[in-house]
Amino acid sequence: MDTPQLTLMRALSVKTRSRVLLIVLDGIGDLPVDGRTPLEAARTPALDELASGAMLGLSTAVGPGITPGSGPGHLALFGYDPLVFEIGRGVLSALGIGLDLGPEDVAARGNFATLGPDGMIADRRAGRIPTALNETLVARLRAAIPRIGDIDVSIYTESEYRFVVVFSGEGLSGEVLDADPQVTGVPPLAARPATDSPAAARMASVANRFIALATEALSDASDAYPANTVLLRGFAGLPDLPPMTDVYHLTPGTIASYPMYRGLGRLVGMDLVPVDLEGEGERLEAKVEAYRQHHAEYDFIYFHIKKTDSYGEDGNFEAKVHAIETFNGALPALLAPEPEVVAITGDHSTPVILQAHSWHPLPVLVYSRFLRPGPAARFTERACATGGLGHVRHLDLMPLLMANALKLKKLGA
Repeated sequence: MDTPQLTLMRALSVKTRSRVLLIVLDGIGDLPVDGRTPLEAARTPALDELASGAMLGLSTAVGPGITPGSGPGHLALFGYDPLVFEIGRGVLSALGIGLDLGPEDVAARGNFATLGPDGMIADRRAGRIPTALNETLVARLRAAIPRIGDIDVSIYTESEYRFVVVFSGEGLSGEVLDADPQVTGVPPLAARPATDSPAAARMASVANRFIALATEALSDASDAYPANTVLLRGFAGLPDLPPMTDVYHLTPGTIASYPMYRGLGRLVGMDLVPVDLEGEGERLEAKVEAYRQHHAEYDFIYFHIKKTDSYGEDGNFEAKVHAIETFNGALPALLAPEPEVVAITGDHSTPVILQAHSWHPLPVLVYSRFLRPGPAARFTERACATGGLGHVRHLDLMPLLMANALKLKKLGA
């Protein structure tokens, strides 16, 4: 399935030797705390130098007032309208850890979580348990829940508190509402069918049985591992998207450490650039090394930074500032191969004071030889609001990057 924009890009795109580097600082947009946002508080000399010769602006991920998940925010950045292509989080996580989903599979993203004695969710992430403990708990769930009726259940560690569950069998649909309220201090939700189809009702029933069995299997949780329940969201089957190789005539690669973002790359037809993923968290040095070794193999690279979002969700202003400064330290190595086009933005805003995704427009930077630099000299929300790029949509960015890379033909005579 195509949209008018994808059809136009397929018609105008040409293969060239120029290279595009798209850096996504997850959740980078923010609001002032004591007068400054984390971007404004951070010391970012390398980023400032790049901004001084770039075109800056603001970008709305989906639409005014619409708060996007990471999936819709990224799909829009890649030029796929998230209002047309709806992708469940479970599929992204499954693809990101290397699973191949079949036509009868429904995947869901899971959180190990902590339920308080009052029956309310005390922690949606069970204290951000380490991946090694996740693997131990997943093994326990596998032993306890191999099947539910005639539905096979497969459970996989994603990272930290996240896991993936795949339900396999006939008569299932991903049209199921989330069983995760995504806030604390409230009771868990039951999975409910989003449509009146029997397949959606069956999937909701299976999901609720899984949650009950998983909670029973985790009933001996303690301070050592505070995970005593699970939350499920993002139920979905495998969608059919036209690949970037076909739409843009690119050879695209993904450099990301967290499975969901690797899954987003796979979903739109990007190669997964090999990254040493041994260890916890961001793995920034490993990702920079992967870029150094493999950048010449691709004419489009999507480079993902996660911790700017994680610390926004945690409400940790200083840690988000530190994550920005750490990225600034890595930026010269990413610019060293001199890609013809560099873009930096986020998939959504994650303000520290909200501790959640938000609808606020994101700062965006585009650098190439073929643009008009503006007066702003810092990559911050307020500086970008005065930039020459103006206020655009995420969907506008891929055509801009392709044009600045001289990868688009003229439209018409």
